Amino acid sequence: MRITVLTVTDCPNARPALDLVTGALAGREAEVSLVEVADEAEAARLGMYGSPTVLIDGADPFAPPGAEPSLSCRLYWHADGTMSGLPDAAALRRALAGQAAPAQHGGAADCCSTD
Repeated sequence: MRITVLTVTDCPNARPALDLVTGALAGREAEVSLVEVADEAEAARLGMYGSPTVLIDGADPFAPPGAEPSLSCRLYWHADGTMSGLPDAAALRRALAGQAAPAQHGGAADCCSTD
């Protein structure tokens, strides 16, 4: 399994996202990397829907329907209706186990722009 955390420079959720992924793996073997995305073209090529984006084997299990690739900050809806700059830990564990992630409530949520 290959997990990539895509982020922008100085994203406050980059390290917490990496820590969340590591904890959710619970000792399972995986190649985990943190990649800083420099521009919109790279965001589009990699499938980044805001920072941080977690890719599992190249796919974003939390991709909001209809979202466009972006260098913006990213917010994730949690099952309890709250939002956070990180995916829900239980949903991430399910995604890592190959189970479908829940549909994103309300679509994409950007908290800020890096322009």
